[in-house]
Amino acid sequence: MTGFVVLPRRWVVERTFAWLARCRRLAKDFEKTISSAEAWVHVAQIRLLTRRLARYCYV
Repeated sequence: MTGFVVLPRRWVVERTFAWLARCRRLAKDFEKTISSAEAWVHVAQIRLLTRRLARYCYV
């Protein structure tokens, strides 16, 4: 291997993690079970999606 190599489309994953990190509940590992942590990730993604959809409804 010769130095640093950028992985293709890695920025998509990093951007998604950054959006999820903005949700305070997901900032730290507060959940006791994996299923509740997964549910909060789904809630955060739904919140992000509905805000985007609402933004385009008013244009």
